[in-house]
Amino acid sequence: MHLISIWGVILATIIIIYVLLDGFDLGIGILFPQAQSTLEKDIMANTIIHVWDGNQTWLVMGGSVLYGAFPKAFASLLSILYMPVMLLVISLLIRGISLEFRLKAVKLKKVWDRTFFLGSICAAFMQGIILGTYVQGFGHETIGPHHVPHFAWLTWFSILAGIGVIFGYRLLGASYLIIKTSGNIQAHARKSAKSSLIMVLILMCAFSIFTPFMNEDLFARWLILEDTPHIIFLPIVTAIIFILHFKYLNKLEYEKASLFFTFAEFICGYIGVCISVWPYIVPHSMVLTEAASPDSALRFMLVGISIMGPILIAYTIRSYHIFKGKVENVIPY
Repeated sequence: MHLISIWGVILATIIIIYVLLDGFDLGIGILFPQAQSTLEKDIMANTIIHVWDGNQTWLVMGGSVLYGAFPKAFASLLSILYMPVMLLVISLLIRGISLEFRLKAVKLKKVWDRTFFLGSICAAFMQGIILGTYVQGFGHETIGPHHVPHFAWLTWFSILAGIGVIFGYRLLGASYLIIKTSGNIQAHARKSAKSSLIMVLILMCAFSIFTPFMNEDLFARWLILEDTPHIIFLPIVTAIIFILHFKYLNKLEYEKASLFFTFAEFICGYIGVCISVWPYIVPHSMVLTEAASPDSALRFMLVGISIMGPILIAYTIRSYHIFKGKVENVIPY
């Protein structure tokens, strides 16, 4: 059980790292149509060109850990989420191709700009769809995993989560641009961050209000009076973070504040999701111990993650350190 818990923490950590890192470069793609000129788009793209592929390494690692450490959960989740996961992968492929091709394109640059935007917004929306479906559950506990409708992932709740993730990533992207750019781009980024922050607050509140009513387990987890004192700290802390975010967003001397508070808001939301589904890895039907690989496999994998994890963390930190500072001009490639 101790070994299984370690892998549960590792998987949860990898997921939130991916969301925070890849979220802001997806957000920049979502913000692309708001750029005033091709030069502004080039500068925006050059703020992430050196890190976007490294950010997505965390997604690959997360999928590998889920497959290796919790294979039954991998099979069960993919049986329901196959379509949105495939659309997510296709969107990420289109987005990556567009970002690289637009660097050399001349006549088709506007086409690649549009596909970069579409790939980014579709990837964000699909991640939200997966999140919403995961929180509400799949119906395994009532009708069995082999009888769940193919489009069980497409509900009003999952669509709400998809829209929320789009605005959340838009906020991340705008907050990152505040740090990495100046002048008109930074000014537009501050406006986008403010409008996105308002929408994130509204959608997060809606998501939080509706979540307890999606099924009996969620209702008991959040609204039973005996449990409420243990989790009431989360909405209080989240509210304080939003208040501070609004306060410091327009203070020009605190350029990093918006990204810091956005990270904190995402982490609070992530903790809320974990509270909603724990101890299940497949909501309301499969706990960690039921989904885990044999202890021998978990020990073997732990050696690998102990080597590769620190290397990936060091590489990520180093890449951001080397390319720190503002992007004022277009970097030639």
